[in-house]
Amino acid sequence: MKLLSIETATEACSAALWLDGALTSRFEMAPREHTRLILPMMDALLAEAGVRLADLDALAFGRGPGAFTGVRIAAAVIQGAAFGADLPVVPVSTLAALAQQGLDAGATRVLAALDARMGEVYWAAFEADSEGLAVPAGPEQVVAPDAVPVPEGQGWRCVGSGWGGYEQALRTRLGGRVSDIDSSPYPAAAEVARLAVRDFAAGLAVPAEQALPVYLRDKVAEKPKT
Repeated sequence: MKLLSIETATEACSAALWLDGALTSRFEMAPREHTRLILPMMDALLAEAGVRLADLDALAFGRGPGAFTGVRIAAAVIQGAAFGADLPVVPVSTLAALAQQGLDAGATRVLAALDARMGEVYWAAFEADSEGLAVPAGPEQVVAPDAVPVPEGQGWRCVGSGWGGYEQALRTRLGGRVSDIDSSPYPAAAEVARLAVRDFAAGLAVPAEQALPVYLRDKVAEKPKT
C-alpha cells in the first residue's frame, strides 16, 4: 500500500508518505502558512522516496473539522492531486487523527477537543480497535464546553487544544471520567495516513470529487445563541 496524506485543519501543517508500512512525514507549526508549505512538503516526501504521485494507490486528507480556511486548503489540494493522478481519496476525521495520538500514548479511550472559537469546541470520543486505531465512540459535534456529551465509564484520556482553552469547564462537565489531559498534540498527517490505510482496506476511499471537507459549523459569522 502506497499512500500520501496531508493535514492542515489547525495551526499545524503536515504531510506524510506511507510506503508498505514505512512512514515518513513533515510537520510544521505555521499558522497562515499552509498554502505556501503543503505542496513543497508533498513534493519533498515523494522525491526523497523516489516515488511519483502516479505510483501511489491513494491519497488521504484530514477532512476536518477545524479552521475553515485550513480544511478548505486540504480538500482543494488533495482534490487537485487526485484528479491529476487519477487516484482515489480517503477522507479521515481530523479529530480521529488527534485522538490517535492519545491512543498511541497508551490510552484505550480518548476525548478529542479542538478549540472552535466562539466559545465552542470541536468534540468527539474515540476508542481503540483491535489494531489500536481510533474508532468513533459517538458523533462529532461543535458544542459549548459545558454541554459536551458525557461519555460512559472512566479513564478517558483528553487531548487537543480545546482542553487548553476550556479545561475547567470541561472538567466540571465530565467529573471523574477524565484520567489525564494533554492539550499539546495537534492533528498530523502521520496519523491521517495510518487511519487511511485501514479505511482504504475497508473500502472507504472515494473519487476525487467526493473528497469533501467537514466543517460541523455552518454559520461562522454569528455568535452562538445563549
